[in-house]
Amino acid sequence: MQIRLAEANPGALTVGPLIHNPKEIERLRQDFGVAVNESIDTIPEGSRTIIRTHGIERDNRARLEEVSADVIDATCPFVTKPQEIVRQMSTQGYQVVIFGDADHPEVKGVRSYAGDRALVVSSVSELDAHTLGDQVALVSQTTKKASDFAQVAGALTARCREVRVFNTICNATFDNQEATRQLASEVAIMLIIGGKNSSNTRQLHAIAQESCPKSYLIEDGHDLKPEWFEGAKTCGIGAGASTPDWIIEGVMAKIRAFSNRP
Repeated sequence: MQIRLAEANPGALTVGPLIHNPKEIERLRQDFGVAVNESIDTIPEGSRTIIRTHGIERDNRARLEEVSADVIDATCPFVTKPQEIVRQMSTQGYQVVIFGDADHPEVKGVRSYAGDRALVVSSVSELDAHTLGDQVALVSQTTKKASDFAQVAGALTARCREVRVFNTICNATFDNQEATRQLASEVAIMLIIGGKNSSNTRQLHAIAQESCPKSYLIEDGHDLKPEWFEGAKTCGIGAGASTPDWIIEGVMAKIRAFSNRP
């Protein structure tokens, strides 16, 4: 849906990359003139602006609406959900804990709805460095592993009097992770296709490596190396949530060319 929004608004600006897939971002720029602005401060007044799928910080949204003639919100619904949960829990006096990467734009956006008491952790061990309140509300970055999220929830439950756990991991992310885990256990080589700057794609790669040591993260067919396939009879392919079909099809065509198969 987000890509179609960009295609339907040629010449628009996006606040940060619309998705974490450099190849698709470049296609949108070349074919539709959709440019990327990293800062609200550099957006020309009166522009048509698209909010990235990861969302933006609360204050930045207000500023964006002041300078843009037309704001198109492409924030993923699975991202707006933790934003609203965090806002509500913070209002009710809960200390908010976000399981995720502090520098990720999605997490920055979610955190901005939590007031001053929000805490971001990427592992259970990071909790030890912080003082926790009696009442804690836990949410997750949408692309995190469910097993890791469960560990954080368990650690909080052991330390706090009241813990409210909201599983905000995207359903599609969970299904994709499970499918990747299963496929990687059945093949000699596993390819994960997607932006190397994508948390979602990096998680899939890590999961694939657990079952298939010869797992590779690639952005498109140009990253493939013929020697990976020497002696291998099976190859599995997985892709990140923001990987378009045209890139996947290009990878498959190149693999067939390596093996001289139709």
